[in-house]
Amino acid sequence: MAGISPAAVAATGLLGGYAVARWSKKRPLGGVALVAAGAVAAREWRERAGNVTAAALGGAYVAAFAGSHPLAKKIGAWPSVFAVAGGMAVVSWAVVDRRG
Repeated sequence: MAGISPAAVAATGLLGGYAVARWSKKRPLGGVALVAAGAVAAREWRERAGNVTAAALGGAYVAAFAGSHPLAKKIGAWPSVFAVAGGMAVVSWAVVDRRG
């Protein structure tokens, strides 16, 4: 999958996981989408930047998912998901994608 942006995959996983869960009304199905995208992003992070960076970004991905829940109570569900997905994309891009 050369050329795939792990930042875009991670953001899409957060957005897509929520969208699938919301529209299917099946939270576990959204979790499958979230985990699948996270696994693809993690593989790309590891291949491009090594195990330590991949582990740190994987932790950030999980933290973004977890953090979206309390944030949603303050600003709403979709704004929260967009905020954490954007934040995750920026961090991943800054740490891995911009290296080239």
